[in-house]
Amino acid sequence: MSEVREKAALAKQAAAIMNRMTTEQKNAALLAMADALVREHASITSANGLDIKRGRENGTSESLLDRLKLNEQRVAAIADALRLVAGLPDPAGQVLESFDRPNGLQITKISVPLGVIGMIYEARPNVTVDAAGLCLKTGNTVVLRGGSAAIESNRRIIEVLRGALEETALPPDAIQLIEDPNRSSVDEMLKLNGLLDVVIPRGGASLIRNVVDNATVPVIETGAGICHTFVDESADPQMASDIAFNAKVQRPSVCNSMETLLVHEAFAPDHLRLLADRLLAANVEIRGCERTSALIPKAKAVTEEDYATEYNDYILNIRIVNNLDEALAHIGKYGTMHSECIVTGNQANAARFLQEIDAAAVYHNASTRFTDGFEFGYGAEIGISTQKLHARGPMGLPALTTTKFLISGSGQIRG
Repeated sequence: MSEVREKAALAKQAAAIMNRMTTEQKNAALLAMADALVREHASITSANGLDIKRGRENGTSESLLDRLKLNEQRVAAIADALRLVAGLPDPAGQVLESFDRPNGLQITKISVPLGVIGMIYEARPNVTVDAAGLCLKTGNTVVLRGGSAAIESNRRIIEVLRGALEETALPPDAIQLIEDPNRSSVDEMLKLNGLLDVVIPRGGASLIRNVVDNATVPVIETGAGICHTFVDESADPQMASDIAFNAKVQRPSVCNSMETLLVHEAFAPDHLRLLADRLLAANVEIRGCERTSALIPKAKAVTEEDYATEYNDYILNIRIVNNLDEALAHIGKYGTMHSECIVTGNQANAARFLQEIDAAAVYHNASTRFTDGFEFGYGAEIGISTQKLHARGPMGLPALTTTKFLISGSGQIRG
């Protein structure tokens, strides 16, 4: 039996045990896992150092290395996220509806775990902990397949988490890590109907597209983040500068960072140069339209391909537009329904932007960097869904449940 099938089978067996776990037992396990991460931070960061070293030797960009890097502070933050999840209400087992039928049947609709969740993701080892914590809190089990770039980090993290579960009521087999780095392991996961109940991909566009196109297991699609900020004519210049700078520079390697800045033609002449200078000083490469290049000599010429690219790097497209309609059209053409922002003092334009933009998160006068499970109060997230079925936006605990009907009768038969 292959590693993938064997570990999925173990997770399936553990799912039956997880169904019996109480909220108190699950919370105790999450707290034990958090304590273990802090206690073992040195061994985790040591393993992470091997991944960082290999990444540099392979020419991985600094922005991607930043996504991969763990230190004591980041491990502590990951542990704090687990503690926060432990303190959140448990969505599993909640009564959603309860009613009686004229024939005497008593029908109750409750929330239940999805079952066995397959998680396929790339370089960020914090996803390993977030996914495990969210799945266990909701009574699910999880089969994790991280990217090869983080294999040492993930291997050590899973050892720590499973070790912590040994001292709790939860089965350690509820968390499984696929260590086979070959793409064939992903391909096999996508076909594990009967063992996996759902697959969630989290990563770049090519990874997500491969999963969506080839899975026979149901998929919750998370999306690439080609996010935009539109600075309207009436925008406060300092606010616009702060929001755009934060959206691009605060952490460019993540999916909610801005890739294209759209600027109203009436705003650009007086204010765009100062904003661009701030970005350039932060080592952001600017690629601009012709009107942008006329105001910013250091800007490179932008291409159609650039507008359709998720950089996850210190690169930003800037386009000057005539009006709100042109900004909406640009976002409609190139956006990935992830996160979009308008900076404006015009309430009518803000209302129109919020209503007409088709995205999981739409902002007025705030950075797109807030599209995040932790920032939304979910403790952590298993991904940001850009689809419209089952879940959309940051997926916290409720997104990892489905429903079940319980029907009680007294001998009724259907005529």
